Order: sequence, then structure tokens, then C-alpha cells
Amino acid sequence: MRSKWLPHPLLSLILLLTWQLLMNATSVGTLIMGAILGWVIPLITHVFWPNPPTLQRPLVLLGFVLRVLFDIVIANMQVAKLILGPTRQLQPTFVEYPLQLTHDFAISLLASTISLTPGTVSADLSDDRRTLLIHGLNVTDADELIRTIKQRYETPLLEVFECSRT
Repeated sequence: MRSKWLPHPLLSLILLLTWQLLMNATSVGTLIMGAILGWVIPLITHVFWPNPPTLQRPLVLLGFVLRVLFDIVIANMQVAKLILGPTRQLQPTFVEYPLQLTHDFAISLLASTISLTPGTVSADLSDDRRTLLIHGLNVTDADELIRTIKQRYETPLLEVFECSRT
């Protein structure tokens, strides 16, 4: 379905829908502008996607997105509680996370997901792309953090982007 003139059709559709949501209106003008943006942005940026991953399981991706949104809400409340409480109880820590993902896009998506979740930030990726350095605001058990990220985020991404398996 990809072509020279429409390199990322799914991205084009997502951009059109996002534009409609941002405009908070449905009119011919907003639809045309959304369609133009949905066509031009992927057309201009396709050179930055030399090897796009293939989406294998869209329903797993939908579940992943819903899980991340839920985790963001919960983490915001937890971080607010930590920040408003006594700061001497915080245990900020850097954790080295061993990656199973190998595709650059999937690694980037995992790192972005970790950074989007309040209380954790992806700080660095090793040169061999096997380890992600994560900073946690309050980490009492580094192994538990690794297990949680692996179960909640990396495992679904491995299913969605099967090309990322080692």
C-alpha cells in the first residue's frame, strides 16, 4: 500500500485525525488542511525512516497505548505524592536496562514510553544498542523496575514489531 507519493499511509491517517482533534471542529477547511498535513509531513520525513518496522499485531499495539496512557495517569499521582511528601525518602537511581529489542524504531519507542511515564527518564543508549540507562526518581528495587518495564512495555513491543526480536 506504500507508494512514492504516500510513503506512510497509517501515519497520514493518524496526522489527519490528530489535526481534527486539535482543531476541535469538522469543516471542509480543517479536513483539507489535515489531509494536506497528513500527506506532506510523511512525504518530507520519509527519508528519516529508511527501514520502517512492520506492524504485526495492531490490537496488541492498541492495548500497549491504552496501558501507557493508564500508567501515565497513575504515575502522575504517585510522583505528585512523592514530590509533596518528605524528599529525604526519595531514592533516585540510575538503572541499566538490558534490551531485547533490536530495531531502532522499537528501541526509540520504548525509550520514549519510559520518559513519558512520570518518575522515569531514558538517559542513554549504549553504543552497542543493548543497554538503556534509565533514571528513576524513587527506585527501591532496580530488578523490580526492570521486570516491570520488560513486562508492561518491552514484551508488547516485541509482539507488535516482530522484526525487533533478537
